[in-house]
Amino acid sequence: MTTIRYDFRSDTVTRPDADMRAAMAEAIVGDDVYGEDVTVSALEARVAEMTGKACGVYMPSGTQSNLIALMSHCGRGDEFIAGQDAHAYKYEGGGAAVLGSIQPQPIENDPDGSLPLDKIEAAIKPDDIHFARTRLLALENTIGGKVLNQSYVADAIALARRYGLATHLDGARIFNAAVASNCSVAALAEGFDSVSVCLSKGLGAPVGSVLVGDEILIGTARRLRKMLGGGMRQAGIVGAAGLHALDHNVSRLADDHARARRLAEGLARHGAIDVEMPQTNIIFLNVDPSAAQGFSEHLAAAGIAVSGRYGEQRWVTHKDISDDAIDAALDAVEGFFRAS
Repeated sequence: MTTIRYDFRSDTVTRPDADMRAAMAEAIVGDDVYGEDVTVSALEARVAEMTGKACGVYMPSGTQSNLIALMSHCGRGDEFIAGQDAHAYKYEGGGAAVLGSIQPQPIENDPDGSLPLDKIEAAIKPDDIHFARTRLLALENTIGGKVLNQSYVADAIALARRYGLATHLDGARIFNAAVASNCSVAALAEGFDSVSVCLSKGLGAPVGSVLVGDEILIGTARRLRKMLGGGMRQAGIVGAAGLHALDHNVSRLADDHARARRLAEGLARHGAIDVEMPQTNIIFLNVDPSAAQGFSEHLAAAGIAVSGRYGEQRWVTHKDISDDAIDAALDAVEGFFRAS
């Protein structure tokens, strides 16, 4: 097995640094299922305040946070509308259908990541016993590394309100969106009934997400968290990592974005690589089929790990990717095409 020297697969691969580990070691803990872990409570309150919501509940993962949000808004036989590329629809194992008996209604995303308003409206079911009851519109920001336009978001929320739908935001990378758009997290979350915020991606915590909303929704979410096995005991050890991440790792996301741009521009110098320029820290590219397999093998041999296959690749920058890593990756790519 080839040793990975530079890991561009995802921003989930980050490791806690010494300062974060120290914060974890010093955390005051209690039984969070009993509501006695003061560190977790502080984290929940902090994320709620930053997003402009009343309260929050700490979850082991973003997948569980999204699932519990869907189940809090929708009952058996209800429906949620989401994008074909949305994480909650495409990449979470069908949990809403399997565990929540909730029907997804996917809509094809536009290239900018949005869902066309006319298609959302057309997908909302009439009040008829033949149809699932449309209850929720779920958006994602960022989606595929793209930042949703806030004017569009406001229009989408207004549309949902006209039809009596609740709204959920998968804000796994909402801090990336905030930094890229120079907008507050609270502004990006405004109007949504619930928001899921991930701490273990660009923010660099080892685990955890926080679901925020009003008191009634979060009360329901706590019950569902217990039901789904997400209740944790002395969780302040990992909750402290989340607090440390919020204190120290938000503004530095701009470095990830700048490195992604530099990497993308370097990759785009090669005619066999078609690169989509990133808005944040995620780069998508396609390699000419004649070179795709050799290119992937060359990267792996150089210890450069990326996601994808058959010439379609995703590269993600994060706190453990330095300028030196960008230089090494571009040198490896240059070496491949020089030898081809």
